[in-house]
Amino acid sequence: MELNRNIDMNKLETLRGMTVVVADTGDIDAIKATKPVDATTNPSLILKAAAIPAYQPLLEKAAAWANQAENGDSVITNACDYLSVAIGKEILEVIPGLISTEVDARLSFDTEATIAKAHKLIGMYEAEGISRERVLIKIASTWEGIQAARALEAEGISCNLTLLFNFHQAVACAEAGATLISPFVGRILDWHKANQPDADFSGDNDPGVQSVARIYRYYKTYGHDTIVMGASFRNTGEIEALAGCDKLTISPDLLTQLSEDDAPLIRRLEPQLQSADEKISVSESTFRWAMNEDAMATEKLSDGIRRFAADQVLLEQQLAELL
Repeated sequence: MELNRNIDMNKLETLRGMTVVVADTGDIDAIKATKPVDATTNPSLILKAAAIPAYQPLLEKAAAWANQAENGDSVITNACDYLSVAIGKEILEVIPGLISTEVDARLSFDTEATIAKAHKLIGMYEAEGISRERVLIKIASTWEGIQAARALEAEGISCNLTLLFNFHQAVACAEAGATLISPFVGRILDWHKANQPDADFSGDNDPGVQSVARIYRYYKTYGHDTIVMGASFRNTGEIEALAGCDKLTISPDLLTQLSEDDAPLIRRLEPQLQSADEKISVSESTFRWAMNEDAMATEKLSDGIRRFAADQVLLEQQLAELL
């Protein structure tokens, strides 16, 4: 493990030397301030971004575009898709890397509909002059979503498998050839704290940290190229415990806290770390059984899909007023 001893560097600067830092926000000003390589969005973040005054012209453009689009989708659906792509385009103008744009969570159990939505979003980006190489299509890590990612990756569309809480989910994503996964650290911790309120989950006892570290070691040991991007952090301690992970997507508030902390930062994850797990292969039946046996993963996956779907509905209602 490496210990940074350069007292002139804060923890965020040190972290950038070992991990690709990604901004978990749709707020352009926050992205400009924190200077991430990549950025991720989801319906919740798009909904928050839509309330920012600077984005109001994009809402109006979304309404205008949707009223003229002739693609078989509803006006509201077209407006939401346009807004997601428009905000993604704005973000890409201020970051050097990739943007993750999420498929409607209500399609999480429909492989073909997910593929169709991904094609539409990529087509809209390309119509704006943005190469598909700069876009990750973000899909919930259901079995159906993973199979959609398998098909999309085969045709050159990169995917970010999100709402990932279980080891078998991660293995299935890697076997499908997913470009990137987003295991949710904080939401795993939330569940365990709610079910074991007196337990000590600090530091390396954090079950979300343990889950991501396990996946990282497994991927590196068995040669999976899928990128591990820890997500959904509740505190900087979780981030520090995963320093060295391929990528970490972090909220602006936590990025600011890291930038204001000048203490040394230890690298915790190294590619040469060996997995304690034997190599496995995940079929649909083993995937569904593993999820059935994991109450936390089942509950948090369902809860995450419901929350994203609810925010999608709120966004549709907001756009409906303009339409």
